[in-house]
Amino acid sequence: MPKINFFTEDINYTLKGKTSLKKWIKETIESEGYVLNELNFIFCSDEYLLRVNQDFLQHDYYTDVITFDNSEELKTILGDIFISIDRVKDNAKQNKATTHDELCRIIIHGTLHLLGYRDKTKKAKIEMTKKEEFYLERRS
Repeated sequence: MPKINFFTEDINYTLKGKTSLKKWIKETIESEGYVLNELNFIFCSDEYLLRVNQDFLQHDYYTDVITFDNSEELKTILGDIFISIDRVKDNAKQNKATTHDELCRIIIHGTLHLLGYRDKTKKAKIEMTKKEEFYLERRS
């Protein structure tokens, strides 16, 4: 049975609309030709995500999302996506968006990484942003 789970680490955060978010994420995964096994979203603080970034990626900077692909099978989603709610709130202010809308953007960004999209080059980042916008428009 495919599962999407939401957890928190070191913060209090209540996610609204879990059922519709799960449906949207699952539909995104399936529309890209992937099968969902299990996907965990872990909402945390800046400091928690900084430690994850340092410990696992040897990066010493704050970020809004880190995605771990644990899948051993092609076209199968098994992963963990860590999201800093602190960064999401700051991004929302900068982008003049609601916290929930910004969180959805980050959720789909992390999911797109599991679907094979990258953002390290300018061209790849443009393509990924287009995909984010495409799926954000399909959110119910």
